[in-house]
Amino acid sequence: MIFGMSISTFTTVHVILSLIGILSGLVVLFGMIGAKNSGSLTALFLVTTVLTSATGFLFPGAGLDPARIVGIISLVALAAAILAFYDYHLARWWRWIYVIGVVVALYLNCFVAVVQAFQKIPVINALAPTQSEPPFLVAQVVVMVIFIVLGILAVRKFHPAASRP
Repeated sequence: MIFGMSISTFTTVHVILSLIGILSGLVVLFGMIGAKNSGSLTALFLVTTVLTSATGFLFPGAGLDPARIVGIISLVALAAAILAFYDYHLARWWRWIYVIGVVVALYLNCFVAVVQAFQKIPVINALAPTQSEPPFLVAQVVVMVIFIVLGILAVRKFHPAASRP
């Protein structure tokens, strides 16, 4: 039991937070590419993605495994993005720190979603049952390239006036 929930219920909450984080993060990212500050959706993305990363540490398991390393990197990226957005109001170089933090955290959430899809969805699992086969690698490389391109676009196009969000 975690926070009074069964592992199954806790996993469902974790997945829902993750999906909300991914969807709101995509809106925020495309907003940045369109030179728009997404306001309350930014807050939704940041909160749900922090909660997704933080709740990941509560699953059973010992030691510093790859999932926890991804969680740590995500929380560091989110901390930088939150600091840049709320404390430094996207002024000067804090703008690109914010954009990179958002893109990295969103990418990592999507990276984990791909891993989970290959583990849990039978049709996809059949393509790469051990996640060492080419379809898994291709899927992860495609996701990474998409986020690199979107991140570059966002850094170039997102130039809001430095003001309180």
